[in-house]
Amino acid sequence: MCRGLEALPITCLERAKELKALFGNLLQKSDHSFTSKKSDKLRLNDDEPLKWKESFEKLLSSQNGLCLFRAFLVSEFSEENIAFYLACEDYRATKPSKLAPKAKKIYDEFIGSDAPREVNLDHVTKAITKENMEHPGQSCFDLAQAKIYALMEKDCYPRFLKSSTYLELSRKNKTG
Repeated sequence: MCRGLEALPITCLERAKELKALFGNLLQKSDHSFTSKKSDKLRLNDDEPLKWKESFEKLLSSQNGLCLFRAFLVSEFSEENIAFYLACEDYRATKPSKLAPKAKKIYDEFIGSDAPREVNLDHVTKAITKENMEHPGQSCFDLAQAKIYALMEKDCYPRFLKSSTYLELSRKNKTG
């Protein structure tokens, strides 16, 4: 399934490099602050990385945690999981008149048989989601999203907590 780095769009590679540079700088700065592309100053509270270890939900609810987790998934070539999860969150907030085209876009990008960023779903979940596409409602992707959330929580999240980036960041926050 892995097609190598050359199969990734240039924008993905550039974004991964930006995130790597961003978090590399984050780890080197003693006050744990960094500047985003938009020049907005973001700060890490001293205990913020430690809270991410409490639960997967706490990690995802933190803007910095989500960004770092996404960068981790890019490095593991599984960024499509968090992208799908976030697309589903956005989809739920969509106006009813715009659900059908947005549902098709999400399905084509993440679930369809030739999806460029296909997520790992079992056949039954794919079939149910495909059936939901006939009359897409705001809960159209709920089952698929729940499966991907569980996959990330059970598989990706523990690996993230063991990653050198997270361990170094949490160690620096413990020591001040």
